[in-house]
Amino acid sequence: MIQESKNPWKIIHSTKVYDNNWISVTEHQVINPSAGKGIYGIVHFKNYAIGIVAIDVHQNIYLVGQYRLPLMQYSWEIPEGGGKLDTNPLDSAKRELLEETGLIAQQWEEILRMHLSNSVSNELSIIYLATGLQQFTPEPEETEQLQVKKIPFNEAYEMVIKGVITDAISVAAILKIKLLHLGH
Repeated sequence: MIQESKNPWKIIHSTKVYDNNWISVTEHQVINPSAGKGIYGIVHFKNYAIGIVAIDVHQNIYLVGQYRLPLMQYSWEIPEGGGKLDTNPLDSAKRELLEETGLIAQQWEEILRMHLSNSVSNELSIIYLATGLQQFTPEPEETEQLQVKKIPFNEAYEMVIKGVITDAISVAAILKIKLLHLGH
């Protein structure tokens, strides 16, 4: 039987091969669980990935559209952004929601924590449900060219089912809300 807490990997040597304000990449010389030598690259994220499912009293959800350079395509998503590791993630979620949509929520509930690509990174996403919404003016960052739309939640759910929404945080968050909060 495998001991879940025992690490079967042995790191022989590590070299940081890339570093910027958001990520660093380390290449490890390793002995793998089958005793073979190899390399393993790990991306370390310097922020939490924060996601917010903002739902109004009429069961509408707010989505943000933007062009994603790594994908070279447009993407519809829940409001998302980075939160510094030394900052309360809820404070980061409140900032991101206002920044991207102009919304301030009265009620907040953490609904999910997930690792986004645990075979190559340590990025942790924390996702919140935001309700009791009030509309103010969005405050996007200078690098963001965003489109915000409010649609019925079930329409966003269908976008996930049809593969229109493919962002991992958005897919997981919308499915979680569908199962737990709006499952009818």
